[in-house]
Amino acid sequence: MRIAVLSDVHGNLEALDAVLDDIALENVEATVALGDFLSGPSNPLGVADRFIELGLPSVRGNHDRYITDGREKDWHIDALVRGMLDARQQQWLASVPATLLLDEDVFLCHGTPRDDNTSFMDTMVGTVATMHPRDYIEAEAAGFDHDVLLCGHTHVPRSLRLADGRLVVNPGSVGLPFEIGSPDARYAIIEKRRAGWNTELRAVAYDHVAAAKQALDKGYPVWAEALTWGWASPRGL
Repeated sequence: MRIAVLSDVHGNLEALDAVLDDIALENVEATVALGDFLSGPSNPLGVADRFIELGLPSVRGNHDRYITDGREKDWHIDALVRGMLDARQQQWLASVPATLLLDEDVFLCHGTPRDDNTSFMDTMVGTVATMHPRDYIEAEAAGFDHDVLLCGHTHVPRSLRLADGRLVVNPGSVGLPFEIGSPDARYAIIEKRRAGWNTELRAVAYDHVAAAKQALDKGYPVWAEALTWGWASPRGL
């Protein structure tokens, strides 16, 4: 079985379509998405329509939840997107589940299996992503005895093995690179072979200048800078 995994599009349709075009060249049996679809200024409505059209197996991210449910201190981008969505787009976003199990082997979540706003493998120390200790990661995975655990949230592409051989994969961010040194769109392909599950972390060039201009035209120069260079810190957005 061969599965494409994408996460954290953050309203960047240019990046999403580039990744989908790349996936179309691969012999995959399924494509899944791990949330934070719309929270970004470039083209969130286009992203919403694309996911509605595709109907991919998906889970919501923390920002998807903030858009649909609100919170005491709204992030400006979440409030912006909430005010843009039509009834059909709102209904779709509200219907996306928090977690999902695919064929009993592959578990989908955004942050960790228990919390969409907690990081699984990495954390931010200052403005730099640092890997969690092994004991922390093992504890977050405890009780979820599936061959593969898929997560997003941190925008850091990573694949690791737990002590019992289970695979944990973060595909990175399709549409918003954090401290990665490249504006490329990121996703992953996982494949079940005779010896077990393999991971391929992929980077796809796309018209990031167009995505940055869309953000700039909407009055978000810091987002435009992030999309242009790929050196963004989440704390500056």
